[in-house]
Amino acid sequence: MAHVLGHKEKTLSEAGDGPKGLISQLDPRMRIVMAVVFAVVTVALSSLGALCAALTVSLSLLIVSRLPRRKTLKRMAMMDGFILFMLVLLPFSMPGDPMFTLWGFSASWQGFWKAVEIALTANAVILSLLVLVGTMEPVTLGHALHRLRCPEKLVYLLMFTIRYIEVLREEYLRLRAAMKVRGFRPATNWHTYRSFGYLVGMMLVRAIERSERILAAMKCRGFSGRMPLLQEFALTRADIVFAAGFSGLCLGLIVLEFA
Repeated sequence: MAHVLGHKEKTLSEAGDGPKGLISQLDPRMRIVMAVVFAVVTVALSSLGALCAALTVSLSLLIVSRLPRRKTLKRMAMMDGFILFMLVLLPFSMPGDPMFTLWGFSASWQGFWKAVEIALTANAVILSLLVLVGTMEPVTLGHALHRLRCPEKLVYLLMFTIRYIEVLREEYLRLRAAMKVRGFRPATNWHTYRSFGYLVGMMLVRAIERSERILAAMKCRGFSGRMPLLQEFALTRADIVFAAGFSGLCLGLIVLEFA
């Protein structure tokens, strides 16, 4: 399952093939727990000073991990594209002291600072997840979640989902290629909408058929509803030191929030 994201991609963030830093040597369970703790603490923050400090912690993790900075920050910028419209519209939709007026709509300072707060929170959390969790191989992530007593069915669902995302993508590309061969060109009309509806329907039908074939193949190999997860993890002194230091940073963020 290590090849689940593509022909050459072996980690969730595509950054795991670069130089190995201190983060990659830590226990995956500890990395997941610390990522969750940091995310919860960061989301609970509201002051700009504490949020800037949280983003600084995430950037420090990136430096320590020795991941390709440009590629990792580019991935984070892709996430920013999804919330860009919300950040732009928030000053106009939140009441408060007027900052400026555009086409009769007043932008408030309260909405502006709220947008900055959301941007800092999202970037700090996403960057920490990319560094701590995104560089794990999917199988390692699944094993770590299982050892953390996550429900088995959710773990299996995660592993199968990651495994077959690329398969479904290839199926989608084949269907799109078949449509182009038949002269289909996207446009703003009902024929295009209907064609894409058929495309989604065929994807669902073929996904169900493939899942049935996969289940039959697994049963032929003795699958009984559970997959043995044989990988063992062991905490080391480095894991304990990292957990203690990172917990101290999270506690410092909380103190900075109320300072």
